[in-house]
Amino acid sequence: MSALLQQIDKQRLPRHIAIIMDGNGRWAQEQGQDRLYGHFHGVESVRNIVEGCAELGVGYLTLYAFSTENWDRPEYEVIGLMELLVTTIRKEVESLHKNNIRLHVIGDMNMLPDYARNELQQSLDFTKDNTGLNLIMALSYSGRWELLNAVKNIAFEVKTGKLEVEAINEKTLQKFLTTSEFPDPELMIRTSGEFRISNFLLYQLAYAELYFTHVRWPDFRKENLYEAILDYQNRERRFGKTSAQVVNG
Repeated sequence: MSALLQQIDKQRLPRHIAIIMDGNGRWAQEQGQDRLYGHFHGVESVRNIVEGCAELGVGYLTLYAFSTENWDRPEYEVIGLMELLVTTIRKEVESLHKNNIRLHVIGDMNMLPDYARNELQQSLDFTKDNTGLNLIMALSYSGRWELLNAVKNIAFEVKTGKLEVEAINEKTLQKFLTTSEFPDPELMIRTSGEFRISNFLLYQLAYAELYFTHVRWPDFRKENLYEAILDYQNRERRFGKTSAQVVNG
């Protein structure tokens, strides 16, 4: 792991890393356990990766913790996930604060149970003045929900005379996204061997480098994060330009 860490160029870190934490259920089933067993062990991976990003100096880390589609999972699993969320936040918030990490949440918090929403709000308030890593939890989130919500809010602004149609541009849309205060992710990691983005940050991932690994989320550790960052640093980011244009600035 130290050898991997030494290869990372700290001056070329992705400012914002987004992760789809996939494979908790399959990891558990492979061990003959209930799916919630996998989610429980996935918390250790969250702790390890948050620590790794903070140590490196990454500015923003977004974790896709619970999608709007996840509400359709078996009731016992949804309830278990909500209880695990509350327990984990309550247990970890002191550590986050001690390490100068600020917690954020994106998604439709109105869909969360009251006890979960209240616990989250307390943690958001407790860490709001921290200036280190910004840890963004995507909860009850989907990219399509976010875009639809943004369009509705823009339409309302137009309807009420606060915004002219001709004035709408990319910055207008970005202002109404739940991620308006964050830079777009430069690196998106998905674990467990799936090769899709699953309704995650559909607008924001337009120019992100995508990294897929077969490692299940409960097994994902700092060395896997370092491998993803090294892969990112070995890519040429052109943003529609030619290689020659990138080289020549």
